[in-house]
Amino acid sequence: MLQDIRDNSQGIIAKVIIGLIVAVFALFGVESIIGGFIQSPPVAEVNGEELTQLQLDQSTQNLVNSIGTGLENFDQEFLESIALNQLIDETMLRQHALDAAMAISSARIDRNILDTPSFQINGVFDSDLAVRTMAAQGMSVPLYRESLTQSMLLSQVASAFTGSNFITENELSKIAELTGQTRDFRYLSVTLGTRTLGTAINDNQISDYYDANSDEFTEEETIVVEYVILDKEIISQEIEVNEDELLVQYEAERSQYEGSSEKRAAHILFEVGFDLTEEEALELAANTQQRLFDGEEFASLALELSTDVVSAEEGGDIGYTDGSAFPQEIEEAIEGLVLDEVSDPVITEFGVHLVKLTEDAENVFAPFEDERERIERDLKSSEIELIYAERLQDLSNLAFETGDLQTINEELGLTVLVSEAFGRSGGVDVFSNQSVVDVAFSDEVLVDGNNSDVIELDDSQSIVIRVLEFNEAAILPIQEVQAEIAVILRTDMERNAVQEIGNQLTAAIELETGLEALLNENELQWIEETGIERNSFSVNREILNQVFALPRSTSEPRRSSLTLNNGTFVLIELLQVNEGSIDSIPGEERQGFIESVAADLGNSEFQAYMNTLRANSDIESNLLQSEVF
Repeated sequence: MLQDIRDNSQGIIAKVIIGLIVAVFALFGVESIIGGFIQSPPVAEVNGEELTQLQLDQSTQNLVNSIGTGLENFDQEFLESIALNQLIDETMLRQHALDAAMAISSARIDRNILDTPSFQINGVFDSDLAVRTMAAQGMSVPLYRESLTQSMLLSQVASAFTGSNFITENELSKIAELTGQTRDFRYLSVTLGTRTLGTAINDNQISDYYDANSDEFTEEETIVVEYVILDKEIISQEIEVNEDELLVQYEAERSQYEGSSEKRAAHILFEVGFDLTEEEALELAANTQQRLFDGEEFASLALELSTDVVSAEEGGDIGYTDGSAFPQEIEEAIEGLVLDEVSDPVITEFGVHLVKLTEDAENVFAPFEDERERIERDLKSSEIELIYAERLQDLSNLAFETGDLQTINEELGLTVLVSEAFGRSGGVDVFSNQSVVDVAFSDEVLVDGNNSDVIELDDSQSIVIRVLEFNEAAILPIQEVQAEIAVILRTDMERNAVQEIGNQLTAAIELETGLEALLNENELQWIEETGIERNSFSVNREILNQVFALPRSTSEPRRSSLTLNNGTFVLIELLQVNEGSIDSIPGEERQGFIESVAADLGNSEFQAYMNTLRANSDIESNLLQSEVF
């Protein structure tokens, strides 16, 4: 159907019909037309409560935002399954909290909102900022309060497990013994080398491997596309700005800039309120002023005493002013200061301040030659945005209406470029963008042979693509992979040789004969390790896991062997197990260790509780992937 629309959208009748459709949508709204016919079924049901697709979409987006980059390696269905599991957990917890008559007071909600840093300016709650921030998140104030209430309620349930857990002295002692345990051992390491270089690999071996494993040498399907790019940088080069315009703008900016002078200041604030009167604040300011006279650093005192905690962390810095940025009392105080001088106590509506002038410089505008490029760019900017928007609309229309890119070239002057061949994993330049690759391999573009819709690469570039050539997946000829196969066969031979030596070493140490001769013959020696901790980084992790998996011995050393992922054979002898103890943990670390153990136990109990909730809940969904949890 879409193809029919594309083929016939040039006609007058078609345009009239499309115009009528647009008018109906404009008058009655898309939702009033579509909503009457389509109602999305729930994605899951938890104890009779339905979870909607919208809730799942929001949960998935939150998950994506928390992960950040690297999402190209994740399957969308897998992400949705994780998000759905999280949504189900939240629903079960909320239901449990409501059944247990748990609640969050309105005053606590208010306090949380007031303490939210993103709602504050210089550490003070700003209602306008809060409303704007909520709106940017797609929420009204009541909706935000409801969302916050649910979030705090779920946190309260979780805290009942994770925050109230405790550990007995006996449990702590046993855990300390285990976690602080160290082991003494030694091991032999037989690595892959050049033991089989004297054995040739013949053509028959290569051919046999190729025939048996041809799927390993399949070249993925690829496409070659032609494409056009709409680029703001190219548009910028088309626009010419008269030199006189640049000079006029330069003089205007210089006049405005050099007509003002900026000062930079820092302060220590003693905020007047319920617990501090103005007289007490003045006394504190006078005492602080004396400490400054005695040689103490302004920045240190700001960090220690100032109630403006945001500026205090920056040495009291409150930034620059042109004479109008700060309260008038502070501006007047700054005007009377010389560089690095501190004012007498200054009273404003916020409290009592000590103000220090940290920078004082008359502004000198840069020469025209230094500012020319920036001014030209600024003057072009608005015109570029306008032209880009117009051409983007034209590009979108032409991409839909035409059957090739040549018309776009003729109408918009965009050069038709041709890509290198690339597969579904992407290519180079713009085709390293997975969104572009996905569109290129979509049925509409690859199978139906249409132009793509406009793909916006970023704020300054957009692209339209069309498949020019399709190359099916194929098995590479043996001549192209002969060297690769030879490396594979040589590696297998080396692994077998190493394993044979390992078997000989194991037999020799068990029989207590011939070990020294084998060590000398293969240039091997024992590697001794003493007092190695479970999480040590000084020993290969695979070896360490094997060492700590061995049971203790009261007589003969415990022995074990393993082959590492890189093919190395390792023979291990466990010599001694050294128990840890709580007393061996330094005093300053001991409390942290106790808190960490208690938190781990609390988290384990909370997870067990969640598992019990799931087991006792009626959960229905056909979207869950059981392997996720």
